Amino acid sequence: MSDVLYIVIPAYNEAANIERTVAEWYPVVEAHAGDGKSRLVIVNDGSKDNTWEMLQSLAADRPLMEPLTKPNGGHGPTLIYGYKHAIASGADWVFQTDSDGQTDPNEFPLMWDERDSYDAQFGNRTERGDGQDRAFVERTLCRILKHYFGVSMPDANAPFRLMSAQFLRDYLPKLPEDYNLPNAMLSTYGVYYGRKVRFVPVTFKPRQAGKNTINIKRIVGIGWKALADFRQLAKEL
Repeated sequence: MSDVLYIVIPAYNEAANIERTVAEWYPVVEAHAGDGKSRLVIVNDGSKDNTWEMLQSLAADRPLMEPLTKPNGGHGPTLIYGYKHAIASGADWVFQTDSDGQTDPNEFPLMWDERDSYDAQFGNRTERGDGQDRAFVERTLCRILKHYFGVSMPDANAPFRLMSAQFLRDYLPKLPEDYNLPNAMLSTYGVYYGRKVRFVPVTFKPRQAGKNTINIKRIVGIGWKALADFRQLAKEL
């Protein structure tokens, strides 16, 4: 029996990008159909534009596409929602990327072909097309995680990752459903607990269209809250 792959993509106000996103990633699911059980799951996070209507239309002739919608809760909680859905639906492997066109589906085989050797594989954005400010934020995040958890990582929060369902079952319960940085903590848990993980160099393009709703001011606000969250999570290890 083929491995069942769920690709989980959060989307918020992505009407300018969503058709391109589906066109790029649906063929990946088709190529790894898992006896027809694999799915492209795009989770609409309460978009105020017509993202949800577009997703429904795009799914009409794509049997392996599963659009979901939920009230707006932010990127992190939307990821957790999508991950839990994938696990409950019988996924063997969960791949996550974002809906803004910054990642390259042609690089997916770099992880998929090595899946049996690792519990999880995380992207390492060696070249950042989204600007030096965001690269600085990521470097700062990695330093903070090293301070609180004693882990060294080149890129903790990349939206290009392949994780086994068991890996997610082991660590998702440690996180509140409204947690803002689940990917960063999943990477942290993998390294901290000595799981079989690796960081794979991947490209990261500029946002392809639309407006990024997570600006530097909002990142700083998330960061301050994250410090308190990290302290609490470190105590629970």
